[in-house]
Amino acid sequence: MRRFAGACRFVFNRALARQNENHEAGNKYIPYGKMASWLVEWKNATETQWLKDSPSQPLQQSLKDLERAYKNFFRKRAAFPRFKKRGQNDAFRYPQGVKLDQENKPYFSAETGLDALPE
Repeated sequence: MRRFAGACRFVFNRALARQNENHEAGNKYIPYGKMASWLVEWKNATETQWLKDSPSQPLQQSLKDLERAYKNFFRKRAAFPRFKKRGQNDAFRYPQGVKLDQENKPYFSAETGLDALPE
């Protein structure tokens, strides 16, 4: 699970870095649709093949989180998006959720159909 959170942090930070480069070049904000295409590129790149080991939905949610951070910034509700640091609020989420048993152990994911999530 820490791997998934790390992959989500990597995707968020890499997309934020690209957005910053784009802004410094004098261009406008790049919306989620284009950022999602970056995710496909990164999964196919040899140096980031390990992203394929993580489910795609949490990675996409990271990009949606970045999009929401930018929208909040543009509407003056929040500060400019910042890079995420390892170990600080590490998290990931599935849009449709994960079912838990009585001991709060995950046993099913709608995307992967896993009987139990990997540690």
